[in-house]
Amino acid sequence: MEGQKKTISQSIYEFYDKKYKLLLIIPFLLLFLAIVQIAYQINTTGDFIKKDVSLKGGVTITVPYDKPFDSVMLQNEISGQFPGHEVVVRTLKSTGTTIGLIIEADIDGNNKADIQKLLDSIGTSLKTDISKTNYGLEIIGSTLGASFFRESLIAIGVAFAFMALVVFLYFRTFIPSLAVVLAGFSDMVIALAIVNLMGVRIGTAGIAAFLMVIGYSVDTDILLTVRVLKRKEGTVMDRVMSSLKTGMTETMTAMVAVIVAMIVTKSDIIFQIMLILLMGLFADIFNTWIQNVGILRLYLERKEKKGMRV
Repeated sequence: MEGQKKTISQSIYEFYDKKYKLLLIIPFLLLFLAIVQIAYQINTTGDFIKKDVSLKGGVTITVPYDKPFDSVMLQNEISGQFPGHEVVVRTLKSTGTTIGLIIEADIDGNNKADIQKLLDSIGTSLKTDISKTNYGLEIIGSTLGASFFRESLIAIGVAFAFMALVVFLYFRTFIPSLAVVLAGFSDMVIALAIVNLMGVRIGTAGIAAFLMVIGYSVDTDILLTVRVLKRKEGTVMDRVMSSLKTGMTETMTAMVAVIVAMIVTKSDIIFQIMLILLMGLFADIFNTWIQNVGILRLYLERKEKKGMRV
């Protein structure tokens, strides 16, 4: 049995070692498909993500309500009163018990008539007098939402630029540094495409989650690049496998923690952050251990051909 396991392990090792150029198709194909999805999203919706009220402006109403209700039916009933606008209904729970609901609508918060219409529609659908409940009303103007979105994108851009600068200053070699930056970019793009396909409405917290994806990506890529380029013991493939064991342990541990958080959390914001992180970690497996490994090996082989010391 041990001999059989060893043979399977050796077969995987040999395939990973000899077919790394062929394996490069996988991460680059994923990146291409992700870019196609985002381009399609822009073409059909005018934006590369599906924004929630916090990014595009609108009204959020929180209503305490402890009776059972169908959120989908409620959402459809309220949406029927606001054609051309997006209405989302979410359930608030505590220890598994429904304690209220949140209604988000991208209507003009300055239009008191629309707000009252929304409140009346909620009351009619729930068959309750909203005015007698201690409901919460939050208004975000479209200008403020656009400002949040713009500043969030600037923050991501600045963080990514500084990450790239630090990587280039540390390694002082173009191709390995570019591979690290490309992996981080690919992680974000693929994660974004997946959440788009899932129909997730991204808010300010979701945008911030992409900053965390950059951090996770750089961690594994720098681990790989340092061990392959800076260390000299063993063969290149031995150093790759050593970093793979450490890096995959980190990634799997992070993924388990993220999944547990998604299961136990009652917060939609935390769930959204964890979901984006999970997609980023999933993408990083391909972009670090196939894409980055392949680029580094091609780089080292090219140096060897030129007679340079590795």
